[in-house]
Amino acid sequence: MRHAAHRVRDVYVTEEAAGRYAADILEPARDADLRVQPVSAEVLAAMADAEAPQGVLAVVDDDPASLDDVLARGPRLLVLLTHVRDPGNAGTVVRGADAAGADAVLVSAASVDVRSPKVVRSSAGSIFHLPVVTGLDVAASLDRLRSAGVRTLAADGAGTTLLPHADLSGPHCWVMGNEAWGLPEETRAACDDVVRVPIHGLAESLNLAMAATVCLYTSAGFPRTGGPGR
Repeated sequence: MRHAAHRVRDVYVTEEAAGRYAADILEPARDADLRVQPVSAEVLAAMADAEAPQGVLAVVDDDPASLDDVLARGPRLLVLLTHVRDPGNAGTVVRGADAAGADAVLVSAASVDVRSPKVVRSSAGSIFHLPVVTGLDVAASLDRLRSAGVRTLAADGAGTTLLPHADLSGPHCWVMGNEAWGLPEETRAACDDVVRVPIHGLAESLNLAMAATVCLYTSAGFPRTGGPGR
């Protein structure tokens, strides 16, 4: 309601939740002339796919973005998810990208549906804050980014460049792989550098969302260059 009220069609709320969300959700919804529909807890539970819904739901229109739209804004920081299948990971990456000030999240065609309820919930609302481009061909997207002056950095345990030594001074895009098998050799070879997050303890690895957040926050420590971005 704060960031994408124009995309909301309807709001459904139980009697118990109406008081809890009156100021944050229901009053702004009515101020925007949206329909707020009271429903029973049983009806809302049938509408939701969460095991313990919080008593309020909204029907929200999609707002598709294109890679050309994103590049036209002169982005400094992007992340490309390739073949990411876990909705929790995908939503958490969107949330981390938003918190780190990224300009957009790019998602390959073989990845999870980022508009699925589990992804939306995992993003904690961040999916409504920044562009998310879906259905991308990985190889073609890497070429398009390079032609736009955006360096591509594959995040992979096979990288020879450690994250603290990576060149993050200009516009760049972190390329993240599948949860199980990471990035294929051809994708790593197509990127400008392959970067490894150092492991200082005995942990075998970081999961996708953790690694993406670490990389994005490392990038956020550099001053913005190369355009206004977000």
